[in-house]
Amino acid sequence: MASGGAVVVPRMKLGSQGLEVSAQGLGCMGMSAFYGPPKPDADMISLIHQAIQLGITFLDTSDMYGPHTNEILLSKALKDGVRDKVELATKFGISWDGQNREVRGDPEYVRAACEASLKRLQLECIDLYYQHRVDTRVPIEITMGEMKKLVEEGKIKYVGLSEASASTIRRAHAVHPITAVQLEWSLWSRDVEEEIIPTCRELGIGVVAYSPLGRGFLSGGSNMVASLSKDDFRKHHPRFQAENLEHNNNLFNRVNEIAVKKGCTPSQLALAWVHHQGTDACPIPGTTKIENLVQNIGALSVKLTTEEMAELESIADSVRGDRYGSMTSTYLHSDTPPLSAWNA
Repeated sequence: MASGGAVVVPRMKLGSQGLEVSAQGLGCMGMSAFYGPPKPDADMISLIHQAIQLGITFLDTSDMYGPHTNEILLSKALKDGVRDKVELATKFGISWDGQNREVRGDPEYVRAACEASLKRLQLECIDLYYQHRVDTRVPIEITMGEMKKLVEEGKIKYVGLSEASASTIRRAHAVHPITAVQLEWSLWSRDVEEEIIPTCRELGIGVVAYSPLGRGFLSGGSNMVASLSKDDFRKHHPRFQAENLEHNNNLFNRVNEIAVKKGCTPSQLALAWVHHQGTDACPIPGTTKIENLVQNIGALSVKLTTEEMAELESIADSVRGDRYGSMTSTYLHSDTPPLSAWNA
C-alpha cells in the first residue's frame, strides 16, 4: 500500500498571483462542525502540527465553521512560530448564528467579517480570503471592490471565491485578480468540469477541491454512512439516503476493487484521481485522525494510467443523488445583478 510517511509533499503554485502552497491541503471544518460533535482541541492541534511536519501546510477554515470555533482552534495551533510555516485560507459570506443563515456580500459585512476573522485567528494578515458563497443580491463587483481594499490595506494577501459561476468568476476577476476558486470536485462530483474548470484555467486561477473523498464515502462506502453520529449533517446528504445508497455503494465496491489491484486504499485512489487532473488543482481532504492524514498523503505517490482514469470515471459517472440538498446555494445559482442595478 502507498505509504504516507515516506512521501515528500511537493509544493505548487496556486493560481498565477504568486501564492505557493503544499500540493495537498488540510480541510479543518470537521474538527469543529457539521461532522458530529467537535473534537478535543488538544487532539486537533496535535494533528495540525503533525500535518505541517509532514509537509501539509495549506490549511482551510471558515468563519462559519462552528460558527467561529474552528478559526479559534486554528489560532491556538498556529502559535509559537508555527504561523510562518503555513498558508492559511479562511472564508466569509455566510452569516450564521447556529440557527439562522444568510449569505451576505455587502461591503460593510465583508469588512466586518474580515476584521472579526483576523481577531479570532490572532493574525494581522490572511493568506487567502474566500467569499464562501455568493450573495445574489449584491453585484460581485461591489463585493470584490471591498476585498480589493482589504488587499491594499495588507489585511489579506490573495482573494478567492467558492461555489461561484463562470460569469461571476469572470466579473470578479476583472475587479481584482482571483487566485483560487474552491469548489466540490471529486471522482463523484464532476459537474464543474464543463464550465468552471475551463474558465479558471483560461484566467490563470487555481482550483481548490473540497470534499475530494465524497464527504468520506470514497473511503468507506456505506460502512462510513452507518458509523455517522446522529448530529452529522451527512446523514441528510442525498447520496446517502436509502433510495441512492445501495446503488452508490455498489459503485464504491468497484472503485475499491481497483484500489486493491493497485495496492492502495480507495481514498488514496480517489485523491490520486484529483491530483491527476492537473498541476493547478489542490485537493483539501479533511480528517480528524492522524492515520487518515498519513494515508491521504500517500495518495501523492499513486500513479494512474489514462486507462485507469477512464475506468474510474466510467464507474463514478452513474452516481445517484444530488451533491447537496435543495436549500444549499452552489455555483448553479450564484450569478449577481449587474453593477448598474446597484448604482441605480
